[in-house]
Amino acid sequence: MSADEDPARPAARSAWRDVPPRQVREFAALALEEVPALAQDILREIRAEYPGLPVVLDDSGEPMALIGIRRALEGFVQQLASQEGRPRYHLEVFQEFGRGEGLHGRSLDSLQAIYRLGVRLAWRRLAEIGQQIEIPPPAMYELAESGFEYLDGLVDQSVRGYAEAAAREAGERLRLQRKLLELLLSERRSDTGAGPAHATGTGAGPARGTGPAPHGNLGERAARVGWQLPERVAVGVLLRPAREAVPPAVGQGVLLDMEAEQPRMVVPDPEAAGRPELLRRAMTGWSGAIGPPVALADAAKSLRWAEAAVRLMERGLLPAGEVLHCTEHTEALVLLQPEELIEDLTRRCLAPLDHCGPAHGRRLAETLLAWLETRGGAPEVAARLGVHPQTVRYRLRQIRELWGDEIDDPDRRFELELVLRARRLRGLLGRA
Repeated sequence: MSADEDPARPAARSAWRDVPPRQVREFAALALEEVPALAQDILREIRAEYPGLPVVLDDSGEPMALIGIRRALEGFVQQLASQEGRPRYHLEVFQEFGRGEGLHGRSLDSLQAIYRLGVRLAWRRLAEIGQQIEIPPPAMYELAESGFEYLDGLVDQSVRGYAEAAAREAGERLRLQRKLLELLLSERRSDTGAGPAHATGTGAGPARGTGPAPHGNLGERAARVGWQLPERVAVGVLLRPAREAVPPAVGQGVLLDMEAEQPRMVVPDPEAAGRPELLRRAMTGWSGAIGPPVALADAAKSLRWAEAAVRLMERGLLPAGEVLHCTEHTEALVLLQPEELIEDLTRRCLAPLDHCGPAHGRRLAETLLAWLETRGGAPEVAARLGVHPQTVRYRLRQIRELWGDEIDDPDRRFELELVLRARRLRGLLGRA
């Protein structure tokens, strides 16, 4: 512990506290008399130095800046007159100044410079009063130190207001962004001016819908969050790695809604150079699916495919633990998503196997699929399955007996290959 921190060490003497109370009261009275005119002088100098400073009036029409300067001066002088030690700060108006800077997108640098200018001007007048009533120089030096400490307190108040405004602005932006995302993904959207394609009459064609857009014009909403409408988008659905997972750093161009149970995102121009790699890095540790690229007006279609892919991931039918691109898993999405239709077609097409035992029926199905995929003879099918050609010839004869002449019909072969591929995707057949 340093000497300055030693609790046993006597507190340093205060030169200001040694000033006789009568002299302090006289100083405070003279300073308070000067406050109105001094506040006007300070504001005049500030406006001359910062001509672009916005003028904000209170309900009575008085400039808020003038009110703030006057209150700050009065508070400082009254604190000195009470000799209570370090100043306290209850000047909410300076929080408002900070909020104003934040809401208008400005930094606090100019505001702090204005505060410093005000303190310098105030100190000159207070020093003149101190000299006039002969307050000792050490006390005035201490007064100057208190003035700059008071300045720090005012800055702290403004920083607090600035932080509140920044948080409020961020929350409002997220709210507007979610509204924009909901509108983009709405099946019932009917807007005009949704993008370049709509403006020229080319692209996705007329908008669909049953009435006016429920959330307003898409272009207007995009402008409110600074999002430039792209020609094409891809929509992603994400699975959280943990309840409190940090959102992926996808960048400002990507609309991200983390409020949903399964977060959603809209990726603009998904095929642009470098975009896939940037997304891959941003999604480290996350899993989910990104739908196919579509025209902006068809974003809901991309969402449907992404949701379908996520459902298959949750059932273990698509790889988990990463963010998949639907365009790389088209076969699985096409064959596995319409379950009722595929199951009905499977039941009808594979009915000849009903009277075979499970193991034998599976071997015949694998052989039939290998034959349909290779369109070759026994040697090619045998090589694909890893069995003897004679075994394949035996199975193919059984297959022809079971299906008869239907096995030569192109439409029936297509249906058989379709349902057999679907069974393989579900893990019900071995992979050749």
